[in-house]
Amino acid sequence: MNLITIILLAVGLGVDAFSVAIGIGSANDRKSWAPVLRLAAAFGLFQFMMPVIGWLAGKTVVDMIAGYDHWVAFSLLALVGGKMIWEGFEKERSEEKADQTRGWPLLMLSVATSIDALAVGFGFSVLKTTILFPAAIIGIVCFMMTVTGMIFGNILAKIFGKKVEIFGGLVLIAIGIKILMDHGV
Repeated sequence: MNLITIILLAVGLGVDAFSVAIGIGSANDRKSWAPVLRLAAAFGLFQFMMPVIGWLAGKTVVDMIAGYDHWVAFSLLALVGGKMIWEGFEKERSEEKADQTRGWPLLMLSVATSIDALAVGFGFSVLKTTILFPAAIIGIVCFMMTVTGMIFGNILAKIFGKKVEIFGGLVLIAIGIKILMDHGV
């Protein structure tokens, strides 16, 4: 598999992460790079690890989760998206709102945006292709797409205000619904 093909595959896998990053970036009112780098590092790491895990696990694990992986991704995205919508409708409070780039929300989003990469890893094992180089490219491209998405989301939030947080939550839920539709549910 040549480098161009791997990069195109990486961009395809990174689209969900990019979209989620726009939503998170729109809700993130912090002025530092820490949340951007946390989200990008987590998404990039998971996009790197999932193909490797899929490659190592082979057909057994991929077949075991294939029946419900889309429901897991949808549930995680809907949960975080619903929370963002709720916070978008709340009046400004003095307390700090939840940071989606830490703890459980970060873990849930990382899994939800990278679960398709398991099947990609399995595909590489069927093709008897090495996995570390393609997985590294996938992780790096996802990292860059996530940073871009966070910055773009933050710019949208400055232009449109708190409404963008509601929009970001709706985008996460829409991505989850799209995942279900792609799986014929």
